[in-house]
Amino acid sequence: MSRIKIPTRDEAPAAAKPTLDAVNAQLGRVPNFFRAIATSPAVLAAHGAMGHALGKALDVKTRERIALAVAAVNGCEYCNAAHSYTGYNFAHLSPEEIALARAGKAGEPKAAAAVAFAKKVAETRGKVDDADIEAVRAAGFDDARIVEIVAVVAENFFTNLINNVVRTDVDFPTIEAPLQAA
Repeated sequence: MSRIKIPTRDEAPAAAKPTLDAVNAQLGRVPNFFRAIATSPAVLAAHGAMGHALGKALDVKTRERIALAVAAVNGCEYCNAAHSYTGYNFAHLSPEEIALARAGKAGEPKAAAAVAFAKKVAETRGKVDDADIEAVRAAGFDDARIVEIVAVVAENFFTNLINNVVRTDVDFPTIEAPLQAA
């Protein structure tokens, strides 16, 4: 059970309602996370601005893979469920790709380098080695894309922290990877 009262759309502050309405129009509902941060219109606006800007950085599959890896590092059940759902339904990641991303891996070499680097950034809180930077560069990421990977990690840290503190009730269906042969 959530540790803060998650408002309905009608209970949310007036300044948050247009954003909640936009989320509803896009997703057909307003997930608990958005209603939780709507308790502070400033936080809701900050999240929206960062998400909008980073939505133009990297491709959607890479962003979803990073979100899954960071959620795993931070033990964020809500974000794991949410990004499994959005990764599957919007980025068209297979259940196998979702499972790989949770482990900081990917089947494609360039994607694998990005998600491995993102996982390392999350685990070390940014204190990566020179070799980590060189590995992501060798996979084809320039300095701007490296900074974008770090920013997507930070964006997901933010949502992980909110959801872990609030204990946001998970309102996304589970996407499970198929059982692996031993």
